[in-house]
Amino acid sequence: MKSLHALLAGMFLLVWGLPAAAQISIDEVKAEPQDVKFRDELKSTSVDVDYFSLARYKAERAAIRKERNYLEFSSGLQGSLSSYNDPWIAVSGGDNSIALVATLNLRHQFKKNLFSIETKFTAKIGYNRMKVETTDDNGETVSNGVWFKNQDEFLFWVNPAFTLAKNWTYGSTFQFRSQFVNGYKSRTEQEREHMKSTFLSPGYLDISLGLTYKSPEPKFPIAVNISPVALSAVFVESETIRNNSWDSNKPGWESYGLASENETSKYEGGSSVEINFDRTFGKTGYLRYRTTIYSFYGWITDISQQNRIGDYTEYRHAYEAWEQEGKDPATKPRLAIHPTVRWTNTVDIKATKFLTTTLSFQLYYNRAQNTEVQTQTLLSVGLTYTFKNK
Repeated sequence: MKSLHALLAGMFLLVWGLPAAAQISIDEVKAEPQDVKFRDELKSTSVDVDYFSLARYKAERAAIRKERNYLEFSSGLQGSLSSYNDPWIAVSGGDNSIALVATLNLRHQFKKNLFSIETKFTAKIGYNRMKVETTDDNGETVSNGVWFKNQDEFLFWVNPAFTLAKNWTYGSTFQFRSQFVNGYKSRTEQEREHMKSTFLSPGYLDISLGLTYKSPEPKFPIAVNISPVALSAVFVESETIRNNSWDSNKPGWESYGLASENETSKYEGGSSVEINFDRTFGKTGYLRYRTTIYSFYGWITDISQQNRIGDYTEYRHAYEAWEQEGKDPATKPRLAIHPTVRWTNTVDIKATKFLTTTLSFQLYYNRAQNTEVQTQTLLSVGLTYTFKNK
């Protein structure tokens, strides 16, 4: 076994020590040239250094809304109180009374590019409480405190418009006004048969189409609307109001200018002019003056109506004769339509941020309702809160 191992080892050493040689031949290969195209399977994506921020987006949207929208809100409560005890009244006289007036004003304006829309809502309601002496069934005089309203009106005003030129816009104006609660003839006459007004009785609707000029001067912020085409309507929806009498025994339908007791509304076509002025004085806004003049003339309806009489005395005689002849609708005399004028003024004087003195004056002329000019003046002191987003 050891001899076999020695023989194998000797043969291995013999092979390892001999030189090795080999011959390799390479054949010539002719390959046709081909275009090699490399394809990139990965899509490139641009990476921006900026990123989306929800807080920033909300802030930008809020800034845009504030730029396009103007909102003003104010509310107030004014009043006065006078009180005397019985010994004072017995010696010096006097009357216990309470007067309260609540007001609300809202103004919103939206503007985007050439379009703008302005909305106003104003409301005012006030009551007085005074002692009224009445006679009971036994003939004795009784003194009781009675609440009686002295202010009651709300106005809704909308003006959508498009910019026509510098300081000029064209569009339409819608305004509606009425009252909230019942109104009566006097403090001692507050039964159903004494009602003079209630919600939508009367109600006034004015629609106009035309041009508006707004002054660019901050010290003279006047706006003038001229409407060649306008509509004016009166609504008296309550049958009780139409049938009650309070003005020289005229029924309510006639006092509000309706054609008959069965009619609930009246429409007139014509033209209108409206002037608005609103300015605040002083750096702190201690004084603010607002005024609005609105006039409507129903010349379109006036031309078309029959049996028209211009003089009021002549009209009354013709109307009385018409009643005696049987009230034929075809021959009913018509009073010539006169322009209506409504002028409102409000002066606010701020003593502090929340304490305000308010002076308001209103003038109203409507020949269909009254041949005389109607005026109202109110001076009040109380609390007022105002909010503005700009």
